[in-house]
Amino acid sequence: MQGLLRSLWDEPRPPGAPRRVWRDWVLVGLLAVAVTLEALLRTDLQWRPLSVIFTFAMLPTLLWRRTRPLLMPAIPIAVTGLIQLLTGADPAELGATAYLLILLYALSRWGSGREAAGGLALITAAILGSVLAGRLAIPGDVLGAYTVVFAAIALGGTFRYRTRARMREIDQIKLLEREQLARDLHDTVAHHVSAMAIRAQAGIATAGSDPGAAVDALRVIEAEASRTLAEMRAMVRVLRRDRGPVPVELAPNPHLADLEQLAGQARVGPAVHVRIDGDLDGVSASVGAAVFRIAQESVTNARRHARHASRIEVHVAAGDTSVRLRVSDDGDSTAGRPVASPGYGLLGMIERADLLGGTCEAGPNPGRGWTVTAELPRTGAAT
Repeated sequence: MQGLLRSLWDEPRPPGAPRRVWRDWVLVGLLAVAVTLEALLRTDLQWRPLSVIFTFAMLPTLLWRRTRPLLMPAIPIAVTGLIQLLTGADPAELGATAYLLILLYALSRWGSGREAAGGLALITAAILGSVLAGRLAIPGDVLGAYTVVFAAIALGGTFRYRTRARMREIDQIKLLEREQLARDLHDTVAHHVSAMAIRAQAGIATAGSDPGAAVDALRVIEAEASRTLAEMRAMVRVLRRDRGPVPVELAPNPHLADLEQLAGQARVGPAVHVRIDGDLDGVSASVGAAVFRIAQESVTNARRHARHASRIEVHVAAGDTSVRLRVSDDGDSTAGRPVASPGYGLLGMIERADLLGGTCEAGPNPGRGWTVTAELPRTGAAT
């Protein structure tokens, strides 16, 4: 229990708290309209001018609720208590003061552990002050007040940890994609290093006529190449966690030419048509493997999610500086497709393209269908 409380106390603020957006201004505007209507229509207000002025003055705190999660609810709570103490009036008698629940939600959603504890202590002090002043009855009103407060705080905490879980899953997907890219790069580099080692061995075998510096240099090349190859295999062996039927060491490294394997009519689902244009000579192996992986994932997603689709087109165009991929289908573009939040397969494709200095996007077509586009530099210079 002590460890749990300590971890909550040390909880940092969530990263990426958004600043003011247009929805915040709309929220303040709607609440201002609600305050005006309530002030005009209600006849039981005891402190009408004070309540209206106070509420209008406190509404702007909503604009900074994410970047100042403790200060913003502290302002209306402290000002309310001060007015009640000095004048005996209640400036929070309007129903629109429920905006304070939004501030408490933001405190739980965007505040640190210390800020949340401070806000809870402040709310407790305000409720106890109201009890001592006779404005809240014990225990009914106090229980109701705490129930509403904790509901707002619990809702903010729920969205906070849900978002954190989502970010962890996204990080895991990116990590797996980096691992796959490391495998592809390893296979490419290992091929060249192996060739270097073989050439060094051949040089040693034929250097009998020059037993001096040439032999020593060849031996150094062989030793360095063999050591580098061993270190790379050990590194990738740690990274790889494949449990499929194909041994990792024998897994083929895909190339652009392998895209033809995606073509044809599957037993279930739409037919796949592949077209490759441009000069593929000089396209780095890592870029070729990435294009194949993105195309493969896109085709798989289309077969799974493109309802009523009859055709999937895969088009690769190699230009002077980049390779462009386009995968499109003619299925229903709205049924079961992740428009607002990308799925994990799409996240992996975006991560792979970004690692190689390229881009990857996906979305519905204007009419029917879904399209994935990716563009990567021919040389993969970013990696």
